[in-house]
Amino acid sequence: MKVSAAQPFQIVYSVFQHEYLGYVFESYIVHLDDRGKLTYQHQNISHKNAREFTKGLDDRDFKLIELMDAMQQDVIVKKYSAKQMKPEEFFSKTFDKVKGNELIQEQIEDYMEKRRAQVLELLKGKMVFEMGNDGEPTWRKLEVLEKRASVQFHFMRTAENTQYFPTISYEGKKVDLPNPAAFLVCKHPAWLVLNSKLYGFEKGVDGKKLIPFLTKKSVTIPKNLEETYYNRFIAPLIASFDEIEAQGFEIQKHDHDPHPVLTLSELHTAQSTQAATLFDSSPAQKEDRTDESGKLVFDLSFKYGKYRFRGDASGSVNVTVEKQEEQYVFHRVTRKPDLEKKFLQTLQKLGLPFKDFRVAVPKAEAFSWLNENRVNLLNLGFEVSQPESRDKKYFVGKAVIEVEVKENIDWFDIHAKIRFGDFDIPFKELRKLIMRKKVEFKLPNGEIAIIPEAWLTKYSDLFALSETEGKNEKPVLRKHHLALVKELEEGNLAKVHISERLRSLSSFTGIKNYDLPKGFGGELRPYQKAGYNWLRFLNEYRLGGVLADDMGLGKTVQTLTLLQSEKEASHGTSLLVMPTSLVYNWEMEANKFTPELKILTYTGTQRNKDVKRFDQYDLIITSYGITRLDVELFKNFYFNYIILDESQVIKNPTSNIAQAVRELKSRQKLALTGTPLENTTLDLWSQMTFINPGLLGPQTYFKNEFLNPIEKKGDEVRSKRLHTIIKPFMLRRHKSQVATELPEKVENVQYAEMSVAQEEKYEEAKAFYRSKILDQIDKEGLGSSRFMILEGLTKLRQLANHPKMIDPNYTGDSGKFEDITHMLANALAEDHKVLVFSQYVKHLDLVRNYLKEQKIDFAYLDGSSSDRKEQVERFNKDPKLKLFLISIKAGGLGLNLTEADYVFILDPWWNPAVEAQAVDRAHRIGQKKKVFTYKFITRNTVEEKILQLQQRKLKLTTDLITTEESIMKQLTREDIAQMLS
Repeated sequence: MKVSAAQPFQIVYSVFQHEYLGYVFESYIVHLDDRGKLTYQHQNISHKNAREFTKGLDDRDFKLIELMDAMQQDVIVKKYSAKQMKPEEFFSKTFDKVKGNELIQEQIEDYMEKRRAQVLELLKGKMVFEMGNDGEPTWRKLEVLEKRASVQFHFMRTAENTQYFPTISYEGKKVDLPNPAAFLVCKHPAWLVLNSKLYGFEKGVDGKKLIPFLTKKSVTIPKNLEETYYNRFIAPLIASFDEIEAQGFEIQKHDHDPHPVLTLSELHTAQSTQAATLFDSSPAQKEDRTDESGKLVFDLSFKYGKYRFRGDASGSVNVTVEKQEEQYVFHRVTRKPDLEKKFLQTLQKLGLPFKDFRVAVPKAEAFSWLNENRVNLLNLGFEVSQPESRDKKYFVGKAVIEVEVKENIDWFDIHAKIRFGDFDIPFKELRKLIMRKKVEFKLPNGEIAIIPEAWLTKYSDLFALSETEGKNEKPVLRKHHLALVKELEEGNLAKVHISERLRSLSSFTGIKNYDLPKGFGGELRPYQKAGYNWLRFLNEYRLGGVLADDMGLGKTVQTLTLLQSEKEASHGTSLLVMPTSLVYNWEMEANKFTPELKILTYTGTQRNKDVKRFDQYDLIITSYGITRLDVELFKNFYFNYIILDESQVIKNPTSNIAQAVRELKSRQKLALTGTPLENTTLDLWSQMTFINPGLLGPQTYFKNEFLNPIEKKGDEVRSKRLHTIIKPFMLRRHKSQVATELPEKVENVQYAEMSVAQEEKYEEAKAFYRSKILDQIDKEGLGSSRFMILEGLTKLRQLANHPKMIDPNYTGDSGKFEDITHMLANALAEDHKVLVFSQYVKHLDLVRNYLKEQKIDFAYLDGSSSDRKEQVERFNKDPKLKLFLISIKAGGLGLNLTEADYVFILDPWWNPAVEAQAVDRAHRIGQKKKVFTYKFITRNTVEEKILQLQQRKLKLTTDLITTEESIMKQLTREDIAQMLS
């Protein structure tokens, strides 16, 4: 019957016994009559309608309603049933005496007990009733007593048996038991209903211990069951109750402060592991590369006098039974949980990640922690122990590592003292264990020592990168591990003795100024001279380097200067390896700057493979392809320098060429590249491993320590560390850094070699036109032959670019086109903006198709373009747009492309003024960047002859010639014969 919230009402709480759930509480709103008395008009109240009666409820009422709602059977079914069921069906199945689910029964009982205990703690001062059998909520009123009752147990042991019983007292008066009407409404802790009074107990009495005495006065223990009963029942009962009266046996109460004991033991796994024996290098051990470190378990327990308890053992009081002949002594030890918890918190503050009183930690980490906190543990009163019964005993004493690094002529000597207690361990043996990923080993006394995690972390690079030298396997570090040595010193991990000059390798401040070699025939700009000094410094310390300056900054001339100095010091023959297309450029540059260098160009199918003759030369120039083919021959010669140009060619360490060059032998190594890193940090590993083997460790180590953390996790700490390691051995200057030292325009000629198929096409056309043109000149005169001359020279120029320009069905390649795409890739990798000029739209189409295939964006302009302004604005304003393809006719005038800093001229023009005009599209007023020009010339073609003609007639072309037609008029028969030769 609904009760109105507008009328007087009272909230009451009623308890009844459920068939399966035990005692359950419910909340009701009861209507009050005119005299304020309870009526039979009532309704159930839950959280759904409680707010209607807010004026008659307090905070405790709302909490009680919430708890009682959680005890209702529909809530229990929803919580513990795997599928939707009616309560009667769920309870009958779950609590079936034969087929019932005992586990769920226990879970439900525990759930209900916790909520009964919470409800009973909140009922003081509330109106509480027993519910009638007819469901009447106010059938019998219960008085919730203000204070708590106490319990005392009495024991009487005689020669025949032992009897015991409790007495319950409330405010000094004895409560009469047994009483058949008494019942426990809650057992944990006990709440007793007796004579309409609801009793709570001091110190949370276990109600199960009281149940027998609700119906009988005492319990009798027969003599023959005495010992078993004392241990199983009486000892826990004495632990539960402070007040005990005993006759016939003794109860001793022990009061001690806890003494903490930290016990370590191995966490056993399905796969057992065996510790390595130090100095053992049996084949089986060598093959086992798995990490067998496993985990150790720390258990925190406490000694109270001679008694010891696990930290996670339940009960604040423990009782043990001691039988002395026919007498029994019960030792009752009261633990101090607050003090135990403080010890636990101390360990947590020291860094041991306890959650309760037990934690499993990787072995290396565990012993690292022990090693660092040994003194703290001792001072704080902790005892460290191991189970005596275990076969495996760990060394828990002091482990010490002391490292000293001294500079030697060719390496750093490592002097290390490693001690586990009284035992000295050689560095090389410890390193072997760590390289096999074994962190535990057996000491001579049989104990198992664990290499601390702190050592593995702080000295990981030292263990990974150090090597052994000589018969005694003396531990050393190569000179190129200078950064690691400095880190050890800065981290106070080692005493370091190195020269001040070597310390200064990471900057130019300590590098002395070396004289230029006498045979060098040119000038070095200041930044190039600094680069030469750096190369000489590396040479002095026998260290490899990567010269990684921007395109056009003169890596070639700096290297040639170094090679000239090596010649003058009589240091032997050097090997220079490069892409085939660059061979002629190196020859030209060497002839210009270092004409004294005796050079052998080792290329071609007809090459003389006698490497013994290399002794007769200062420099051997060859290609990557030849090196790969002749590596077995090259391996037999010890070179002074091995230098790789465009060293990104070996970026894939598993490629044949990368493996081949690593097999070659030399006193020193050098790499030249404008793009040291193109795709992944593994590019760096491959090149650095070539110049300074071991600098970045084995490939697996590098991937784990650098590649994966940097590329997959964005680890900036690892990235900075990698930079620190390689910095002394890589010199990279961007054009912007040395802009003040550069002239306004830097012009370069990039020579290309024709491919085999291209050369075949070219020679065929050249032979045809040479015969035809010269015959016509002889018969009809030069003037009448000009059309034929122009046709022939134009076709030869196109073939020199790419045969596809005159034969769309041509399927071969082009040496120049390969060079163009290679240089474009380099320029894009270095984030430059490039103007690409050609007088042939067909040539631009080839480049355009290539860029589309590579999904590279570009601007484009030829004579047919109608969006001239838009393309220019795109290039100038979009920082991501790096390439602008322009035909010479469309780009001759009116373009202001000052964002570009590189100009590629794909084919030479007769008139140098036209080329200059193309360059000036980038080099206009307002240009703040230095402009580099690359003119692509195919060797042994009409292009090379045009270049020579330009140089011979430069003044004439500058002063008089402005068009191709006028140029043609100036050509003589000798000029034409020369171009067609």
